[in-house]
Amino acid sequence: MSDLAWIDGALAAARPKAVAALLRYFRDLDTAEEAFQEACLRALRKWPEQGPPRDPAAWLILVGRNSGVDAARRAKRLTPIEDEAALSDLGDAEAEAAERLDGERYRDDILRLMFVCCHPDLPATQQIALALRIVSGLTVQQIARAFLVGDRAMEQRITRAKARVAQAGVPFETPGAVERAERLGVVMKMVYLVFNEGYSASGAEARQREILCGEAIRLARLLLRLFPVEPEVMGLLALLLLQHARSAARLDADGQVVLLEDQDRGLWNGKAITEGLALIDKAMRHRRPGPYQIQAAIAALHARAATPEATDWAQIALLYRRLEEIEPSPVITLNRAVAVLKVDGVEAALALVEPLRERLGGYFYLHGLRGALLERLGRREEAREAFQRAIALAGSAAEVAHIRRHLDRLAQAEEA
Repeated sequence: MSDLAWIDGALAAARPKAVAALLRYFRDLDTAEEAFQEACLRALRKWPEQGPPRDPAAWLILVGRNSGVDAARRAKRLTPIEDEAALSDLGDAEAEAAERLDGERYRDDILRLMFVCCHPDLPATQQIALALRIVSGLTVQQIARAFLVGDRAMEQRITRAKARVAQAGVPFETPGAVERAERLGVVMKMVYLVFNEGYSASGAEARQREILCGEAIRLARLLLRLFPVEPEVMGLLALLLLQHARSAARLDADGQVVLLEDQDRGLWNGKAITEGLALIDKAMRHRRPGPYQIQAAIAALHARAATPEATDWAQIALLYRRLEEIEPSPVITLNRAVAVLKVDGVEAALALVEPLRERLGGYFYLHGLRGALLERLGRREEAREAFQRAIALAGSAAEVAHIRRHLDRLAQAEEA
């Protein structure tokens, strides 16, 4: 891995800790973000020459704070901090300085940042978008893709959210128990979307995938510490663990997508599966099923199947039907269509997919699945059009390659 690739990964991994600590210090989202960006620029200049610091997050906090205090120095008495050059050696200066700078644990900083972004004064969509941008550093394009909206619309949404936080004077303090409970649903959705963004990355984005999925799992664990008896939090963590357990088998040596039924189950992470299964079993005993528990139960059925043929697709179809009732969504219906395909056949699955074309017109997976169903029915021209639309919407080279294999098969069938 090149120096720049390593630095990019380290900056992404350190972002939540660093931005959270800088926000606690500056109490302003824009200032904290700008300070972090300035620290990142200095890291790109100095780390290749001086070597990586032992604690990148602490280094970024100190340098970010240093770069942001000049304007405020005239109004506040600030404790001088070490020169950034002194923080670039391989000793413990970063950790020691961070201990003095941050009397509280990073864990509390990150949770505070999550709950601040998910403040009820903001519309729900703005809360999640802001949290994705500030906490996990997703780009506007990545967030727009998660919400199935245009980049410009999402950029405006995030800008409005930041302005509203500033105008409303949202307190940058850890919310109390009642406030945490009120905001929990939005925070869980943010964690889920962070994981999904990482899970959809592939090929050259493998490092980003590991960072985002790992960060989402870590945040879900922190939530479980705050809400140890909340079954939906158990379900969320179980879902992320069970999904991520398959990551090593999802791509082949060439970075090509491997469908679930073709994956080498020996590559699945048994430890993560065991933990995920234990969590969902514990959650379901509370008899308060929610969307994350149901999705985790679906993932558990896949994890428990020793072979693709042993998968209980009928039960999966029923669970997706229940999920639709609790949380109606065209994406959930699309996922149910896959289970229906296994249970009731191609025609039944296509009958579910066709009505979704208007609402999911910009969604890669809708066109990919529709093309595959049409191909099975021998409707080759329609299948080709669907696959071409899917390629236009693909978010990675692996997705493009997967669809091209379908198109190649169609071409071969016509030549035969």
